[in-house]
Amino acid sequence: MPDRTGVGARIQELRAIRGYSLAQLSQRAHVSVSQLSRVETGKRYASPTITAAVARALGVGVSVLRGQPYIHMLQKEHLDALLSPISSALDSWDLPPDGEPAPRSLDVLEAELRRIVDLRVRTEFATIAERLPALIIEAALSVQLHGRPGHDRERAFGIQAEVARSAAIIAYRLGYMDLSRLALTRMAIAAPQSGDPRQVAVERYERAHITHAESSRPDRGVALMRLALRDLDDDGAPATRAIRGTLQLRAAILAATLNDRSGADDWMGQAAELADAVGETTDYAMAFGPLNVALNEMATRASREDYDGALRVASRVRLPEDYAPTRAAGFWVEKAKSETWTARLDDAIESLHQAQSVAPQLTRYHPGVHETVGTLLRARPRPTARLREFAQWSGV
Repeated sequence: MPDRTGVGARIQELRAIRGYSLAQLSQRAHVSVSQLSRVETGKRYASPTITAAVARALGVGVSVLRGQPYIHMLQKEHLDALLSPISSALDSWDLPPDGEPAPRSLDVLEAELRRIVDLRVRTEFATIAERLPALIIEAALSVQLHGRPGHDRERAFGIQAEVARSAAIIAYRLGYMDLSRLALTRMAIAAPQSGDPRQVAVERYERAHITHAESSRPDRGVALMRLALRDLDDDGAPATRAIRGTLQLRAAILAATLNDRSGADDWMGQAAELADAVGETTDYAMAFGPLNVALNEMATRASREDYDGALRVASRVRLPEDYAPTRAAGFWVEKAKSETWTARLDDAIESLHQAQSVAPQLTRYHPGVHETVGTLLRARPRPTARLREFAQWSGV
């Protein structure tokens, strides 16, 4: 059952549309002809580095090569209809009330936001998408209501920033990159007004991934992390140190995708030192600690195509029962990829099912899952019933 819907197939199709030969695209993307050929034929994993380089050479976004958003799946689950109201609400960010009811108190809005963040960590995208538009508008009205400088004004902006962050994360997870950018633009406006420099750093953390993948300058993501670390002084508070460590981990991953091994190792080493100092934390819904350092080490090794090394790290990982579903699913997805490319095919299918069990919506819309399933289908002339069922469920 050959898969012709993966990144390689889309590269081949767009290359033909642009009229490029394999050698011409290779030259434009600075990827060897042999590597590019193997990616197109599904014999090599389309790493983030290669995918981003080829996307820039073809003049498209990374999401186009990944086939995102997965419209037919979103329509089936009615998620596509939930995203338009979020976009409209973000467009009315600074409009006057015009008859809108007064927003609820800051205490109530903060409690509602905590519920949204909890749903976000548990990857319940549909429920979040239903609640977000009204909350976006209410947060905007709250900022207008609390116009006088002071703590309440900062609280209102803090709510607005975190609501925008939730919208950006949901849009990104579902493949709507433009909507995610719009939401992060709103967060970038609100965060500096919150009086919380950590929130400014979190906005840059979220923005770096899209910037790295979609920009014509792939080094901009690492530059954002440097800027965030420069502006977030280490005041010794555990939350601040955890945010700084999270920024360092993202810089390590981005450096690894740029084939900057020494840079990635340096960032990872700094993060590991902070993780040992602060332990396991979940400030700002961002897990940080020795466990998260291990998960990021897995990802950096896989980005270098050191899949055996990634699996050695994975063998040492023990996920707590109450670990955030977003992180747990990410571990299983990453593990499945490395198992696939080391011919541990049955183990890979089992890992994909583990990801599905802890975070079904995240797993279903994860581009890495789609690539791994496509590779598994190509690796087995006669896929097992279990693989066929998973492929159908995930829309591959």
